[in-house]
Amino acid sequence: MKKFQNKYRVPSARAQWWDYGNDGAYFITICTAHRECYFGDVLDGEMKLSNLGVLADVFMHEIKNHAKNVILDEYVVMPNHVHCILVLDGNEKNDNDLNDTLVSSVETTHALSLQSKQSNPQFNRQTEKTSGQQRLQNQGKNTISSIIGSYKSAVTKHSHRLGYEFEWQSRFHDNIIRDQESYNTILAYIKNNPAKWEDDKFHPSKPDTEI
Repeated sequence: MKKFQNKYRVPSARAQWWDYGNDGAYFITICTAHRECYFGDVLDGEMKLSNLGVLADVFMHEIKNHAKNVILDEYVVMPNHVHCILVLDGNEKNDNDLNDTLVSSVETTHALSLQSKQSNPQFNRQTEKTSGQQRLQNQGKNTISSIIGSYKSAVTKHSHRLGYEFEWQSRFHDNIIRDQESYNTILAYIKNNPAKWEDDKFHPSKPDTEI
């Protein structure tokens, strides 16, 4: 735990060198509190959604209607978590080419060039703030954090409105997809998640360690 503005906080899971409003592809995992299986169950390798699972599914599709320049690619609602690939495309340029976003924006324009800057001693001057430090002051609009925050809030709000007890884990996990090979691997993982549920690290039989 680190101290910030006289309050203790959990250190951010976000990459401190990255601006999550950048165009790019992001693999997102959001878990329910204590990994409770609110969203249904997997039967014969297929996900069977509960009423809460339907809400989680419906509001995933609503993301594109409430955020700009975002593409919902592959996703899956599992019993106690949601995986999705979100693509920000247009925050920095007028380019609707998904492949360019996956390969050029993530691998070349942003992730690798930022890593090069980070390795430069002059880049690490104390007078400069990382993107992560700037997010503590201003989360920003149309960032991954604001989009996921709005999604989680919508699912929670409507679950409670319908009389269901429901709670998310406070944080979420992200992975910046850097190239086509990583994208293909993550895409296959999401599609095969229900079929491999028994071996999934989020299965209730596995140790409950927060991501």
